[in-house]
Amino acid sequence: MDGSFDIQTYMTKGVERIVADALRATIKKPRESAYMVRFAAASKAASKRRAAAKKQGEHIPPFLIASITSGCNLHCAGCYSRCNNATTDIKPVDQLSDEDWKDIFDEALDLGISFILLAGGEPLLRADVMREAAKKPDILFPVFTNGTYINKNYLKLFDEHRNIVPVISIEGDKEKTDSRRGDGVYDKLITAMDELLKKDIIFGASVTVTSENIDEVTSYSFINDLSSRGCKLVIYVEYVPVSDESTDLALTDEQRDMLLDSVNTIREKHQEMVFVSFPGDEKSSGGCIAAGRGFFHINSHGGAEPCPFSPYSDINVKDTSLKEAMHSKLFTMLQDQDVLKDDHKGGCVLFEKRDLVPSLLSGKNI
Repeated sequence: MDGSFDIQTYMTKGVERIVADALRATIKKPRESAYMVRFAAASKAASKRRAAAKKQGEHIPPFLIASITSGCNLHCAGCYSRCNNATTDIKPVDQLSDEDWKDIFDEALDLGISFILLAGGEPLLRADVMREAAKKPDILFPVFTNGTYINKNYLKLFDEHRNIVPVISIEGDKEKTDSRRGDGVYDKLITAMDELLKKDIIFGASVTVTSENIDEVTSYSFINDLSSRGCKLVIYVEYVPVSDESTDLALTDEQRDMLLDSVNTIREKHQEMVFVSFPGDEKSSGGCIAAGRGFFHINSHGGAEPCPFSPYSDINVKDTSLKEAMHSKLFTMLQDQDVLKDDHKGGCVLFEKRDLVPSLLSGKNI
């Protein structure tokens, strides 16, 4: 880890580029264009609040991941969330209400958190929470969606509230996407992308990179197709195996190196888009940025976790503030013991050291 790549700086500057593109896209829509000007100013103000807090010894991460529901309509092959029982077919119970999420969004804004990634399950199942997010124009909300619920009502919401940015999950071409996500899903995603482009709505794509699709999703043909459809952001997420049956989908060390090289090349060729690779970018940026270093995760029941791939928590935002959750005993131990900066084979460090996290919670050492 040479620290030559700063993922937080890259993402922040990347968002600024997206905002600039959005200004051009909405130049004939005064209300939307005015929003983009406002958000650009709000983002700078949030950055100043974080910098002021840092001078007082208080580190505020710029990003938050919020899984707003455990419900989902798909059964994607090897889904980590289902394997961890974080996503189920049973109607979710005891989840945070829309009012709970409103309070979280309010405090996040006060703290200087500029970006809240909405995930699930399938986040578009929570229209109530999406409406609350729409009321917070000074926060950018990328929404990690499987795309199957993007309808005329959501298109209207995205069009009128430009702070909500759909990030659509896709696995490559039709064959690979439908193989992992279900028959007919690819066509629904392409239809959704085409409708977003018609309305000049900024959107992104989330790609789970496996041993089976790495060549496809890093190809110029795949990226060129996304670019032509109006996609401005591509987030590559290395597949993390959560069961013995899915280990063959994980990248080899050679494939991880290939992914990192490919992303760096693509960044140079497609500067109109933003490309992020997790956890590859983290390793070249000084280690894992979970557990409050760069972000942390709130699950659908309010538990504050290091990240979605490390579903352990010792504090719940139902009982405490967001700021106090950032200083949870678990997060503090992970940071103080330099677990997140540890060198490792590659991939997700918290998954590789998955036995350590529960041992820290129990007060035991491994």
